[in-house]
Amino acid sequence: MPTLLNQDGYKFFFYANEHEPKHIHVMKGGDFAKIELATLRVVTNTFKPPEIKRTLDIVKQHQSEFSRKWDEYFNRR
Repeated sequence: MPTLLNQDGYKFFFYANEHEPKHIHVMKGGDFAKIELATLRVVTNTFKPPEIKRTLDIVKQHQSEFSRKWDEYFNRR
């Protein structure tokens, strides 16, 4: 499970056996979300509205980096 970023208590990662479309998982405490990288569409979410907004802000800030890391990881296999 490659971790891409730890920020403000949120852990941003993907699993080693992921599938398209490119997406990121986020965990904090017992909450989690799955967010598509290209569209920032929230696929799964248990965060409260202010937390998912903060999560989306962080993903947007690192969107290009997360996408590049996805490509690097999955294209090397």
